[in-house]
Amino acid sequence: MVRAMNFQRPFTPDNPHPFAPYVAILARGKTKQRPFTFDEARMSMRMILNGEALPEQVGAYLMLLRLKEETPEEIAGFVAGARDSFPEFTAPQVELDWSSYAGKRVQLPWFLLSVLALVETGVRVVMHGTEEHTPGRVYTRAVFEHFGLPIADSFETAAAQIETRGLTYLPLRVMSPALQDLIELKPVLGLRSPVNSFTRLLNPFDAPTVMQGIFHRGFLDIHSGAAQILNIPQMAVFRGDGGEIETRPNKPCPVWTTHGSADPVIETWPATLDDGHAPADEVMDVSRLAAVWEGRDEGVYALNAVIGTLAVTLRTMGRAGTPPEAWDMAQEVWRNRDRTALPLT
Repeated sequence: MVRAMNFQRPFTPDNPHPFAPYVAILARGKTKQRPFTFDEARMSMRMILNGEALPEQVGAYLMLLRLKEETPEEIAGFVAGARDSFPEFTAPQVELDWSSYAGKRVQLPWFLLSVLALVETGVRVVMHGTEEHTPGRVYTRAVFEHFGLPIADSFETAAAQIETRGLTYLPLRVMSPALQDLIELKPVLGLRSPVNSFTRLLNPFDAPTVMQGIFHRGFLDIHSGAAQILNIPQMAVFRGDGGEIETRPNKPCPVWTTHGSADPVIETWPATLDDGHAPADEVMDVSRLAAVWEGRDEGVYALNAVIGTLAVTLRTMGRAGTPPEAWDMAQEVWRNRDRTALPLT
């Protein structure tokens, strides 16, 4: 768990704990409480990750934020504070940051085939996420382990994997053990915390294109606003299947795209399947991913999810001028893949 540094006690009104003002900002009541500024969010998160807050304070802080819901300034500040805690390392150039924190429970993670198809074309991708925090879900790390895809045990290892294989999965536990501890507080606090939201924007290798999938549509404007504050060159966020970065072929998909500090552009991608309900996969056998890649399984839902996710990504990267052009390009990328085996395995 997150450990606090030892502080001399007792604290008094004349000698308050250094972290106490941040709790007070959130807890002064309906008329006096207010959101954090960017700098306050950054400093408070930095203090938590440095062990400069007591466990009681961390619990109160997280749940007060959860109660009022985060602002774009707070999300951006939390990201900056977390990145302040990262070790120094030499990062190679990457094109795409892909977060994966939700896990899949109804359909397999078809988005991984979209990522692998991009890597095969030469796009360098950093994936990061957490795993096994919600039972009954298939997490990206488990799929990487199943197929022998590159998983990093340090920032340096991740950098080397990008150089040699064009892809890495960097677990949150490696990026920030303290952040992983905070996510694992859900069974203790009974609720998710803002950590589950802002980790998606960590972008540890400063990729110019950031993809985000969320579960609750009410966070689209918050995450787009945070991307503007962080001045991310190209970022897309949409309500993906299960909260992952995966289009749902049976539903129209509003995609919020930002370019630096400019206002978001909202494009609604049409459904590509008539059925309004996604079929549930009762087996969730990850080996089926290889069968779809190799062309032995041509499941309509799977193929539409892969190509749709590819299309939104290519559009976000600026490689296509319109959604129809992006769809055609995605189909071409998928057709031209090497079907002999999953790449990098």
